[in-house]
This record gives sequence, C-alpha cells and structure tokens, in this order.
Amino acid sequence: MTDQYKSEVEALDTFREKYLELTKEVSKAIIGQEEVLKDLIIAIFSRGHALLIGVPGLAKTLMINTLAHSLGLSYRRIQFTPDLMPSDIIGTEILDETRSFKFVKGPVFANIILADEINRTPPKTQSALLEAMQEKSVTVAGQTFTLEEPFFVLATQNPIEQEGTYPLPEAQLDRFMFSIWLDYPSIKEEINIVKSTTADINVDIKKILDRNEILFFQNLIRRIPVADNVFQYAVNLAAKTRPGTSTAHPLANEYILWGAGPRASQYLIIGAKCNAAINGKYSPDIEDVNAVAPSVLRHRIVKNYKAEAEEITVEKIIDELAR
Repeated sequence: MTDQYKSEVEALDTFREKYLELTKEVSKAIIGQEEVLKDLIIAIFSRGHALLIGVPGLAKTLMINTLAHSLGLSYRRIQFTPDLMPSDIIGTEILDETRSFKFVKGPVFANIILADEINRTPPKTQSALLEAMQEKSVTVAGQTFTLEEPFFVLATQNPIEQEGTYPLPEAQLDRFMFSIWLDYPSIKEEINIVKSTTADINVDIKKILDRNEILFFQNLIRRIPVADNVFQYAVNLAAKTRPGTSTAHPLANEYILWGAGPRASQYLIIGAKCNAAINGKYSPDIEDVNAVAPSVLRHRIVKNYKAEAEEITVEKIIDELAR
C-alpha cells in the first residue's frame, strides 16, 4: 500500500480527497448533519469509538449503514433491550451434530457496530460490548477470538427518555473517543428530507475505500508529526478540567465535580491529527485541538450541583477553557 505513494505528503493529499468523496457519497442519502459525519469519520480513522446522543428519527441508523457501505465494511446493528444477554452480542457455544461444542459468532464480529440505545440494557450486557471495544477481542469458555480490524462501535442514547435505563458509568464512557450531539435539522434541511423520503427515489451508494486502504490511512494518521506546543496545549486543556488540582481552571473548581483523565489528552491529539489531515494540513495546530475538544471532553466532565442549578452547560465550560 505504501508503495503507491511517493511520500507521506502525497498519501495525506489522497486521504483528504477520499474524505471529500466519502462525505459527498454519504450526503446522497443523508441531508445535513455534516459536522456529525465529520466527527464519525475522524473517530473511525483515529481508531476510536463514538457515542451518539440524539432523539429518535434523526437517521442515525441510515447514516451508519451508508457510511459502512461507502467504506466497504461489514455492518451490524444491535438493538439493546433490558432482556439482552452478553451471548446475544459476542456469540455462544452450541452442541453440533458431532456432539462437540462449536462457537457461533455474534453480531459483534463485524467492522462497524451500531449499539442502539446502549443505556437500555443492564451493566453486565453493556460490559460485554465495552470489553470488545477495549481489547478488540472476545473470550468465550477460555478461548479468545480476535475481532477483525478496523473495528468501530457507535453507541446511541436517547437523551429524553431515562425511565428504565442503565446509564453508562463514567469509567465506561471514557472508552468512547467522542460524544457527538445530534441536533434537529434546519427547516430547509427537513423540507429536503421529506421530499426525498416521500418520493420513489433509490440512492446508489458507491464504495469509496476498502478495508486495506482504511487500515493504511489509520496508520498514516498516527505518523503525522505534532509540535511540542500543541502537545502542551492539549494536555493543559485536559488538566484544566480537574477541580482541586494545581492545574485546575477557576471554572473547574466552581462548576466541575470530576474532570477528564489522560485518555482525553490522547484523543485530543489523535483527533487533531485527523482533523488537520481532512483540512489539507500536514501537522495539527491548536485550532485542530479546539475543533475536536467538545466531542472529546463532553462526556468526560461531570458537572456539580451548582452548574446544574445555574444551567451552565458542559459546552459552555469547554468553550471557556479553550480560550
């Protein structure tokens, strides 16, 4: 794969071209949501996972299905329910005709997994998926099965309906690179959505990349050089969120109960690298760190009662910290 390009600069130029082709292709089926799509692509090429928060009916499933198709990857959707068992995700052992145990793989054995309404299932079942996310493998009856790369999990949560749900603990939330907020479309976008979905229109989605190209570009993103001042800025930004420490920002001491850990600093840098690449830059700057900061920090900051009482949003705190 590397032999195709004379230099890594040329490879990064190709990556940007592929990114533009990819967004154009997905936009055939998805109207609007450009920022959401950009964050999803950054997460995939950064080897991260994403938590998508939005009300039902905003085309989350269609977006992931379309993106998987244009990336040439296998895709499975798992609907999380209160009675879902870990074996429904990772698979189970059955007795075959020779009276030997045979492992039947579950839906987690795909490249892109949509974990729909992950907060609707108990912690034991949630942890089965989260282990696969972290280890990129599953263990059944003492035997370990490696998941095929690339492996990307998109989990969704409904922000409105909280009755009968099992919210993810902070330690498990930390395994997601991004928390992406999916908002309502504009009136103009919604009119176009209604026009396209109520007419007899079939959209043909082309494959833009294949598995080997994706793995190559994931490794390429990792090799992008980063200046020391950008490393310093990213680490300082994460450290500012930690109340009661010497690095805490005054806002953190006033409004934050718990701040972001070192994984946030790592994701700020790898996300900034990918954001720089899709914008035609060969090294990230502070602007690229700030571009991914809301999605990286949103689910890693726990507000205190004062912030809740004064209706201070996490986004407002992040915006102030990044100044």
